[in-house]
Amino acid sequence: MSRRGGFTRIATVLALTALVAGCSGGGNRGGLFGTGLFSGASRSASSPLDQLDAETIYNQAEFELENGRPDDAAELFSEVERLHPYSDWARRALIMAAFAYYSDQDYEAARLSAQRFLDFYPGDEDAAYAQYLLALSYYDQIDQVGRDQGLTYQALQALREVIERYPDSPYAASAILKFELAFDQLASKEMEIGRYYLRRGHYTAAINRFRVVVEEFQTTSHTPEALMRLVEAYLSLGLTDEAQTAGAILGYNFEASPFYDDAYRQLTGQNLAPEAAGEGWLRDIWRQTVRGDWL
Repeated sequence: MSRRGGFTRIATVLALTALVAGCSGGGNRGGLFGTGLFSGASRSASSPLDQLDAETIYNQAEFELENGRPDDAAELFSEVERLHPYSDWARRALIMAAFAYYSDQDYEAARLSAQRFLDFYPGDEDAAYAQYLLALSYYDQIDQVGRDQGLTYQALQALREVIERYPDSPYAASAILKFELAFDQLASKEMEIGRYYLRRGHYTAAINRFRVVVEEFQTTSHTPEALMRLVEAYLSLGLTDEAQTAGAILGYNFEASPFYDDAYRQLTGQNLAPEAAGEGWLRDIWRQTVRGDWL
């Protein structure tokens, strides 16, 4: 069903429902589509929404949402705000529109509605949820590591807002978990590119990617492999001091990791030991490690 056709159907049913409710003195919101009210009604009828009160439209939007039609629900929630902008129903409808759009995977519309709620009602009790929905609308699109990471950075920024502005909200713990996963996603992208360069013998380019992981994403799950790959890349370039220092950092922090076993074999295979040697950025990391300032 097209969104336009669905909206016309809803408008027609709302008009008939309001008419029946006016005659009978009551109505059952939960059974609008099961009572046969729509039978024979014209789908080309003009929208009667401007004739209905905010609560009636809001309730119908909830019905649509509960019955698996989030796209129709989102349009109706948006109509509540448009037609009754100064009512309490408008405030409630705006956050529900954001949720409905998100449920329909219309992430851009979800973000716009959530941001609109935050702009108009920054101190409302639902502001934390609006910020969380805004973050989710980015986060749910970053599940493929090969994608452009712009969405990941935006998700991190939005999740940080939840964590820092609403630390006592019910959404803070989930935001922290998702922040860590999104952070890991960025490190994963750097590792993917670094491995690509390493396989093709572009060792300096590979080192630059693994360095980013070690310096900026050291708390992620990719750090042990990044250090092992640094050992491999530096040995390939004949830079033994750097390779030994990377191995020392890896052994100090991740001795039980299979990546350390791999790095150790590479070093000892060239009669080298995993120990801090020379100077440079890895020696700085080693000093931080010994002081307890790294990881």
